[in-house]
Amino acid sequence: MPSYRHRVCVIAGLWVLAHLSPGGPAAGAQAPASPGAGPDLQAGAANLQWWREARFGLFIHWGPVSLKGTEIGWSRGAQVPTEEYDELYRQFNPTRFDADEWVRIAQDAGMKYLVITSKHHDGFCIWDTKFTDYNIMHTPFGRDVLKELAAACKERGIAFCTYHSICDWYHPDYPLGSPGGKTPKPHPNMDRYNQYLKNQVAELIRNYGPLGILWFDGEWEKPWTQERGIDLYRHIRSLQPSIIVNNRVGVGRAGMEGSTAAGAFAGDYDTPEQRIGKFQKDRPWETNMTICRQWAWKPDDQMKSLTECIQTLVRVVGGDGNFLLNVGPMPDGRIEPRQVDRLREMGAWLRQYGETIYGTRGGPIKTTAQIATTYRNNAIFVHILAWPGDAITLPALPKRVVDSSLLTGGKVSVRQTKDGIEIRVPPDDRQEIDTIVKLEMDGPAVDIEPVALAAVSPAPGKAR
Repeated sequence: MPSYRHRVCVIAGLWVLAHLSPGGPAAGAQAPASPGAGPDLQAGAANLQWWREARFGLFIHWGPVSLKGTEIGWSRGAQVPTEEYDELYRQFNPTRFDADEWVRIAQDAGMKYLVITSKHHDGFCIWDTKFTDYNIMHTPFGRDVLKELAAACKERGIAFCTYHSICDWYHPDYPLGSPGGKTPKPHPNMDRYNQYLKNQVAELIRNYGPLGILWFDGEWEKPWTQERGIDLYRHIRSLQPSIIVNNRVGVGRAGMEGSTAAGAFAGDYDTPEQRIGKFQKDRPWETNMTICRQWAWKPDDQMKSLTECIQTLVRVVGGDGNFLLNVGPMPDGRIEPRQVDRLREMGAWLRQYGETIYGTRGGPIKTTAQIATTYRNNAIFVHILAWPGDAITLPALPKRVVDSSLLTGGKVSVRQTKDGIEIRVPPDDRQEIDTIVKLEMDGPAVDIEPVALAAVSPAPGKAR
């Protein structure tokens, strides 16, 4: 079976003819169909496999707005007057931007794919698009950011992906403008704008692809319809059948929860935002979350601790999801050094314990505040994030534990009865962030139906 890195390189473009050619998606069973969607609009299980095994990606929100340190798109016409916001690109000159450095940071963090904002709601394009002059080539910088990033990702075996906003508060043909899509424009033409959108999507796929993912946003505004969404999906599939597309094209996403309403077209996966998604194995999902508070760079923004970052990753993967962690580069083109340090700390942890994350599935025990579990083949990895007492007791499982070990070092005692599995680790061997116990079962863990941990009853004794 091909190695994990080999499969990622396929998406990154190193094996394009075999797996990502316009001739059709890789063979394999279809992923679970979204409500109201035909199989021809789905990426298919074989094309989703690399992404589900990757588990961890880098999200990047960046543009001229970094000069102000305010939120991308949303601060236009709010904290920053529209006229001023729209002229920021004339000053945007991120001379310290280094595509290879960005990709190396992602690689050092243990991330397997990268998603960059090709265009946010503010309409500014960070590539050499032929359909508007409001783009990176008309800044003092004058370099195609997407071209350089796509090449660096290909070189390092990272899947290159783009975020693209459906709404566009700058474009005259899009009916709504800033602040926040609340201002009607005088002479909109939604049909003409829709063609503009499709032209740019084609440009992204043809000139910078094959892309791993097209990550859409901005579909909630009323000018957009389910019919336009399905038409856009068909357009995308005609250009690259294997591409993965999130659920923010067809109308029906349930707000920041990210799931999709019954009967609404939902793309290939759900997108809970700034929160950990629910345990869900029947449909792929991905939590997208900021490393600080704001998506775009903000001076002195409050950054998440290493514990919060690692435990979020573990809880997400334990729920059978992916984790897309966002940074907002600075105006000079660098990712803020303290954010780089945090990402590299995560990478160091993954180099030790990545076997419990990459290529695993969530479960079979549903995630709680205390534990998350992942599995691969006959192995179940129990991530103990908090100790309520001297022991953790898991629910009874229909397979027998034949061996156990403490991956984070030290001794572990595992006792299995008909009522459950009791795990004890001496206090000195418990880790502050995550104590990981590996249980080797007498058969494949995939056969075990997911089970909830109803309550954690501490064994006699005091919590650490």
